[in-house]
Amino acid sequence: MMRFFLSFADFLARVGACLAGAVLVGMVGLILWEIVLRSVFHTSTFVMDEFVGYGVASATFLALAHALGQGQIIRVGLLIERLSPDARRWLEGLYALVGMLTVAVLIHFFWLRVARAWSRGSVSNSIAQVPMWIPEAIVMTGLGLLWLQLLAHLIRNSLGEARCAPPAAH
Repeated sequence: MMRFFLSFADFLARVGACLAGAVLVGMVGLILWEIVLRSVFHTSTFVMDEFVGYGVASATFLALAHALGQGQIIRVGLLIERLSPDARRWLEGLYALVGMLTVAVLIHFFWLRVARAWSRGSVSNSIAQVPMWIPEAIVMTGLGLLWLQLLAHLIRNSLGEARCAPPAAH
């Protein structure tokens, strides 16, 4: 059961990373379209800045879990590398717990924002009038994926399978 959860958390992190990649491709397409519209047709989409902003936030948060799972999150190794394996496991577990608590608070905050935006029908101030719950829900989803990956890291750490260590330098 534990292996299934760890595999499922990794799968969801990969899905988040793929979605982040698709968002990046969409942003590039929108920017190119905007360039064509402005230079050839002397007009604009009038929403490129807003959508690229949503895209940057979406791609960042959706990719966080995969980055953590692959050991690509920037970490200060100055202290960790000098510890014994047991002390390192304990500290890594503590880091994961603090991270989970922090991310849980952020998820709660975003859940309140999404629920408020949904119930009030809040939309952006642009011509697109994007319902604000959509970008906020995407960020919340990315935070949820990160929380699951932190839990998976904690489990792996407690089993002695610290997989989130940064790659070794050559």
